[in-house]
Amino acid sequence: MELNARQKRIVEIVKENQPITGEEIAKKLGLTRATLRPDLSVLTMSKILDARPRVGYFYVGTKTNEGILKFLKESPVKDVGSLPIVIAEGKSVYEAIVTLFLEDVGTIYVVKDAFLSGVISRKDLLKAAIGNKDLDTIPVEMVMTRLSHIIYVDSNESIYEALTKILTYEVDSLPIVNMHEGNKLEVIGRFTKTNVSRLLMEFVNGN
Repeated sequence: MELNARQKRIVEIVKENQPITGEEIAKKLGLTRATLRPDLSVLTMSKILDARPRVGYFYVGTKTNEGILKFLKESPVKDVGSLPIVIAEGKSVYEAIVTLFLEDVGTIYVVKDAFLSGVISRKDLLKAAIGNKDLDTIPVEMVMTRLSHIIYVDSNESIYEALTKILTYEVDSLPIVNMHEGNKLEVIGRFTKTNVSRLLMEFVNGN
């Protein structure tokens, strides 16, 4: 996480005066203890500061947090993505449903000559299946989300940028692509909420 200016100043004060009480920190900043309470809570929950009853605050450090942030901002998303699950244009909705359940994924990428042309989700397939008996005659192009509406991530963008897109656009996964001439997008992977969870577990476990 990135600290705001006041939080950085609090850390500096604790480093220089530890142990120091919340009241003493507030006095040095010319603020009330209540005003500082949210910042102190963030710093202790982030394990940058440690609070001990009747003693005060101690500086623990930001190495772990800085290391995680540096990794997320400097590592390309292609290094942590999963293999893409794709289906070619012209295939049927029935084949897409079978692929989705066999691969146990929530999203399938539709490709034409290896380039991204659309995305199909579980919801798309459910809508197509309701009331339709001839799913093997409906091409995937009829139910997919078109390229112009797809949120994707370039393979060289950072994990942090990919994570930001997932949170901003509230999607479960992003196709990882290489850009080719003519704005053609070659699908080389997928970045999902599962990838995010796995990364967090690795950090927690120290791997």
